[in-house]
Amino acid sequence: MKLHGTEGALRFGHGLAGARGAVILVHGRGSSPRDIAGLADAMPDAGLAFLAPAAEGGAWYPQRFFAPPGANEPWLSSAIAVIAQLAAEAQAAGIGPERTGIVGFSQGACLALEFAARHPVRYGFVAGLSGALIGPLGAPRPAGDLRGTPVLLGCAERDPHIPIEFVERSAEALSRLGADVTKLIFPGGSHAIFPEEIEWLGKRAGAGRDTGPG
Repeated sequence: MKLHGTEGALRFGHGLAGARGAVILVHGRGSSPRDIAGLADAMPDAGLAFLAPAAEGGAWYPQRFFAPPGANEPWLSSAIAVIAQLAAEAQAAGIGPERTGIVGFSQGACLALEFAARHPVRYGFVAGLSGALIGPLGAPRPAGDLRGTPVLLGCAERDPHIPIEFVERSAEALSRLGADVTKLIFPGGSHAIFPEEIEWLGKRAGAGRDTGPG
């Protein structure tokens, strides 16, 4: 299995040069950038550049998200580096983290949340849709300050892939890192994106139209 890169990233919306903000969209296992690109429809057309990287072989890391992180290396570190590279690309175009949103679904949600926890600065927003932080319950987290970054954790209470206690613990951990956490737990067992999550994304992406997401 090869490691990941940004070569296959889908780039759409406004170009980074002159864009009001950027949103990085991270797809789930067995999915693709084009699948998650549909989330852009939930975000107002207000000058946003969208960047959706592609996982090599369709998976960001081979094991379950709650496996010890070492079991998912070196692919996990490579996946995090891809998000970092896209964020740096946006910053080089004048779009800082505070004007950058990071959104993922399923395996991509875990990756988006983990990236933010490992690189804690003020982001425009971060959304983990049916996901949680990577690693076993109680895994140590580095210190840092997300400086009030709006963070969404949404999941069904009986999601077959994301045990709810991991979502609860992730919300606590991200709050300790200074995030402004919104936790949405939905009845049932669907592994899906819910209308309330779409609404949250639309509001966050549409906030502060003169300065960017957030």
